[in-house]
Amino acid sequence: MVHIRELDPSASPLDYYGYELRRAREAAGLTQKALGSIVFCTGSLIGQIETTMKVPTREFSERVDAALGTDGLFSRLVGLVLRSQLPSWFQPYAEMEAKAAYISTFQAQVVYGLLQTEAYARALLGVREDRDLDAKVAARLDRQRLLDRDDPPVAWVVLSEAVLHQEIGGQEVMREQLAHLLAMQERKWLDIQVLPFEAGEHTGLMGSFNLLRFRSDPDIVYTEDFVQGHMTANPEALKEGSARYDHLQAAALSPRDSTALIARVMEERYGNRTGPDGHDMA
Repeated sequence: MVHIRELDPSASPLDYYGYELRRAREAAGLTQKALGSIVFCTGSLIGQIETTMKVPTREFSERVDAALGTDGLFSRLVGLVLRSQLPSWFQPYAEMEAKAAYISTFQAQVVYGLLQTEAYARALLGVREDRDLDAKVAARLDRQRLLDRDDPPVAWVVLSEAVLHQEIGGQEVMREQLAHLLAMQERKWLDIQVLPFEAGEHTGLMGSFNLLRFRSDPDIVYTEDFVQGHMTANPEALKEGSARYDHLQAAALSPRDSTALIARVMEERYGNRTGPDGHDMA
């Protein structure tokens, strides 16, 4: 007899998803293999998702909804599942970020999470360990969906020039990432400025930080260290953060000049260079 793992649907969003997937599949009279063939995956993957061994993707969820006629149930659930894969201390910020009408961020070392490519995010999140890496990457990419809404937030991103030169994941990954920044720069409600090395000392030397503004909720400033994030609506912290950000924007290159710098670094540092024998050089 095959042992079927019992799930507690109240244990977590992932358990609830697995429980509902098994219930809906069995109600449709389908085996795991049969459902897998319909949604273009293996029966083994269906089983792993049903028993919380694997985290579902949004694409998988949309296919399951179509196959089982579940009226968008799994497409709605997967957002909760992916958000639950974020670090527990980061989840409150992610919830506020998704509600923000205006996002301002200064990044001193890496590309802002909402602008990262999958390969860049994978390299960054896998620095210390690769356990549950697929789920972590999926969760980060799912956050980016807020930029594709019909009414996206106004986003203003200031990147230290160091971000362009800090090679994450290798040349090919960086070239793709910088090309992605150039493509994102064309969006109506998104602007990217680069703070050049020539700016010297600046108000962001204390580290990266984000400012979120809302239509009805109090504004917040967010910072983080290597242990956890810190989110506050304290008026003095907001005043200081806003002043620092204004100075960073003033010291940074214009969006147009920033685009030119990103393109130049992409070609000069990460472009394909060939040697005398015709082979690519690193």
